[in-house]
Amino acid sequence: MPPRDLILIANLELKSPIGITAQERSEPQRLTVSLEIEPEANFPDLEDDITRTVDYFTVTRSIQELALARPRNLIETLAEEIAELVLRDFPVARVTVELRKYILPDTEYVAVKIIRLNVVRIFPE
Repeated sequence: MPPRDLILIANLELKSPIGITAQERSEPQRLTVSLEIEPEANFPDLEDDITRTVDYFTVTRSIQELALARPRNLIETLAEEIAELVLRDFPVARVTVELRKYILPDTEYVAVKIIRLNVVRIFPE
């Protein structure tokens, strides 16, 4: 299989009411998310046309809205929802999501990282 082109989004700032305790969820917390997106089309096939690629501005705004939309207990849940959104709403074959939370003392951050494939696009009916 030939190498695929990637779109990278690094350290997108998010606010989300997230955490195990009600106190944690009472105010939106700072999170960051980084994505590695493998679009369906490689860059030479785009013909300099934004409609043929993944509009990363729209991706970032959609993720920010999702993060703020409702309380969640786990960053794992939000990471999964971010991956689902990207795969569902954009022409993407694969996405890697790394979601960071800045909560524990004596740590820079805690994070989860998931890789999801768009099986509908890979194995169409």
